[in-house]
Amino acid sequence: MIDTISLMTAYPEIILFGMACVIALLDLGVKTPMRGTTYALTLMTLAVVAILEAMFASGGATYYGFGNMVVSDSMGNWLKCFATVAVMVTLVYGRPYAGQRDMLVGGELFTLSLLSLLGMFVMISGNNFLVIYLGLELLTLSSYALVALRRDHVPATEAAIKYFVLGALASGFLLYGMSMLYGATGSLDITTVFKAIASGHVRHQVLVFGLVFMVSGLAFKLGVVPFHMWIPDVYQGAPTAVTLMIGGAPKLAAFGMTMRLLVEGMLPLAIDWQQMLMVLSVGSLLLGNLAAIMQTNVKRMLAFSTISQMGFVLLGLMAGVVNGNTLSAANAYSSSMFYVITYVLTTLCSFGVLLLLSREGFESEEIADFAGLNQRSPLYAGIMAVALFSLAGIPPMAGFYAKLAVLQALVATGDPLYLYLTVFAVMMSLIGAFYYLRLIKVMYFDAPITASNVVAGADVRVVLCINGALIIVLGLMPGGLMALCARSVLQMLGS
Repeated sequence: MIDTISLMTAYPEIILFGMACVIALLDLGVKTPMRGTTYALTLMTLAVVAILEAMFASGGATYYGFGNMVVSDSMGNWLKCFATVAVMVTLVYGRPYAGQRDMLVGGELFTLSLLSLLGMFVMISGNNFLVIYLGLELLTLSSYALVALRRDHVPATEAAIKYFVLGALASGFLLYGMSMLYGATGSLDITTVFKAIASGHVRHQVLVFGLVFMVSGLAFKLGVVPFHMWIPDVYQGAPTAVTLMIGGAPKLAAFGMTMRLLVEGMLPLAIDWQQMLMVLSVGSLLLGNLAAIMQTNVKRMLAFSTISQMGFVLLGLMAGVVNGNTLSAANAYSSSMFYVITYVLTTLCSFGVLLLLSREGFESEEIADFAGLNQRSPLYAGIMAVALFSLAGIPPMAGFYAKLAVLQALVATGDPLYLYLTVFAVMMSLIGAFYYLRLIKVMYFDAPITASNVVAGADVRVVLCINGALIIVLGLMPGGLMALCARSVLQMLGS
């Protein structure tokens, strides 16, 4: 019989799964092309789940359930709350786009979105290797179907196949790494694995061998070099609404999974996995920024931008343990958490404008399509400029403080190597500013190629304005979110 505490750890997941099934059945009776009833019910479900997660997170308690396989703590609950809000915003932005392209027929977009979010929840809450892997598979299988949702669209089908093949390879890497660690420690439980590694009675070579495969699998999910091959092709080929679905909230889940596996499970091996993250980070910052300069397609440009942004997240993760000292762990990991949250917020904003400009029969994907946007719609040009300034790390946007927090975490270690990495990261940010500012220049100084006005529904317009305003507010007053991240990480490290 399942005890009450186990149910408490999984209340949001149970609600989410139950409502996904209910919505899938109810949608069979919905005849309207825009699926208004399904859409409203999905948003209501997500709102309830987000509130529930925020309440659990604010409580600050840590619970273990289902035989220690699931954990409910402040960090995980906040990540799940933000992921839920990100999926809500994605559906608000993506519904008009999807409706114009017959992607709402059957309502699969809403059901698959809920199931992919359920996968993210399981990834974030897992305290067992197999539970995390099951959550990952639920997310990726739902994502494959979402990418291929436009069955008559050749680029989307091609992107789905690439995503599936490379995703299966990465899942194999991760599972093989987990099997090696199970063989070495004799357990799939993350807490038990941590104790076994800390005891020093496990062969180090076997642990590192398994760790290499596990980090490779995590690197694919984060989309960092050299496991980045799928990101530009999938971002460009997938319908833009789906691109936002796989480029937004899943980054929070990938961060949560990385924290569970590397920090909670293998912190005694930090000297090994931090070196791997360093190589991945440097490669991502270098290749991501240099390749983005050469792009003329905005979705591909933002894809390479994602690669470089994830490089920054890894910089924070690799600054937690210095010479065996964990004093800077809380500062480093909370900086990374803050960074990934602000990155997702900014990504929602930039893709929201991209979706808004995409009209029926026309994909507004090229940089030239943004020409003169300020003359056609000053409001949306301003919102896009805010998002781009934030991605570039220009004050007073949230992205500036996020980069500053990560760089401060590196400098605070006092390690000469990390100081060199800080200088390198700043140089890469300067290079990255070019392609963001180029798009702003096109919006404000080039002549428009069309005189048509940008039309948006009230829900899209309101959410987009709030999204843009939040980027500025978090840049001016980052203390609240930073403190929330710090408390969550401290609690996770202490549990």
